[in-house]
Amino acid sequence: MHDPLLLPELREMLNENDAPAMREFCTIFHPGVVAENLAALTPAEAWHVLSQSNLRQQVEIFEFMELDRQIELVSTIDKPRLSALIEEMSADDRAELLRNMDEDQVELLLPLIAQAERSDIRKLLSYPESSAGALMTTEYASLREELTVREALAALHSQAPNRETIYYVYVLDEARHLHGFVSLRKLILARPDALVRDIMETDVLSVNVNDDQEAVANKMARYDFIAIPVVDAEERLVGIITHDDVLDVMREEATEDAHRMGAVAPLEDGYLSTPFFTLAWKRGIWLILLLVAGFGTSSLLNLYDGVTEQHEWLVWFLPLVLASGGNSGSQSATLIIRSMSLGEMSRANQPRIIRREFATGLVLGSAMGLMAFVFASQYVQWPHALVVASTIALVVTFGTTNGTLLPIALRHLGCDPALMSNPLIASLSDALGVLIYYNVALLCLRLMSPAA
Repeated sequence: MHDPLLLPELREMLNENDAPAMREFCTIFHPGVVAENLAALTPAEAWHVLSQSNLRQQVEIFEFMELDRQIELVSTIDKPRLSALIEEMSADDRAELLRNMDEDQVELLLPLIAQAERSDIRKLLSYPESSAGALMTTEYASLREELTVREALAALHSQAPNRETIYYVYVLDEARHLHGFVSLRKLILARPDALVRDIMETDVLSVNVNDDQEAVANKMARYDFIAIPVVDAEERLVGIITHDDVLDVMREEATEDAHRMGAVAPLEDGYLSTPFFTLAWKRGIWLILLLVAGFGTSSLLNLYDGVTEQHEWLVWFLPLVLASGGNSGSQSATLIIRSMSLGEMSRANQPRIIRREFATGLVLGSAMGLMAFVFASQYVQWPHALVVASTIALVVTFGTTNGTLLPIALRHLGCDPALMSNPLIASLSDALGVLIYYNVALLCLRLMSPAA
């Protein structure tokens, strides 16, 4: 979102073609602030402002822009200028940009890029999109273990300008096998004549180049890493993943889960960037599925039409029963799916979690059933109120259990548990609620009929 105070000044600079002011604007403000304000301009205007600064500043600002805005901007400049921009970008950011550009355009562009950067780009683009390899950068700092601290600091001084981060420095052998790492803080505090091998950490937590990005993000969050090394099958260091890229992954995964939990197919772009009919389709396909589920519930209700005609009071409390089951199921599904996303659920603790949710459903169902009995007693005789109370206790218990078991079952089948959205859980709980409600009512009415 642009700054409402800065944007009018920026437009005035453009109208007056005030190059020094535009250069100062790009220099004194944070690149992210500049990028937010340039988002409100046309591509031509944005490039006019950017062209007043040097290439390094242009890249810093450009990297803070949203991906769809980057693609829009690069489509409006000539290839030599674009190749210079891409060469200066960080390895992971340029790979992400090129991965989302038209393949033919990328193939025409690559020959204009320097050989070293071109090889790096092809390597990063070869990894699957959701893998650690696609997320990593190859701009990491490395040392040999036989160096002294004095020599190591001198080596880092020359490496630093071309590295994304030097807080963690990785210790490698000639074949680039990862032997350990040392933090910059530890290097600074160590004796100048100490050897790197004597101060480095050898217990290195790393991820494989083919690991899923979400698993990498969870691992980094668990251990509070600023960066994590990425190795291949031979334990050779091929790159690192930094915390800023992991934040993007976690945001994307959380957004995707939120969409699925709300019964919307995940959007590839932002809400306003998604075409109208694409948005309608992604919502409509789930609504049709829920409509079919709703027809199933209606069909079940039709089976008990005769019971409803004889006992009209059953209809009065049907919404209460269905809402209780759907709400409890949605609660459980939300907790379980989020627990899975955070890596808190393993095969070993699944039985415990299922038992815990069943017990929770039983307690909540009993409490809600008691409240429902008191409420229903104001409108019907106490035997009928007992039917409502018993049904709610059962529906809440089974709804909670379903909300737990269905996401777990989906994960065992290799599907995303978030596919079990809250509306779908509610629809399934409605069908189950109708079956329980009418069968409990029929059983109780049959037991009470001789006394009547």
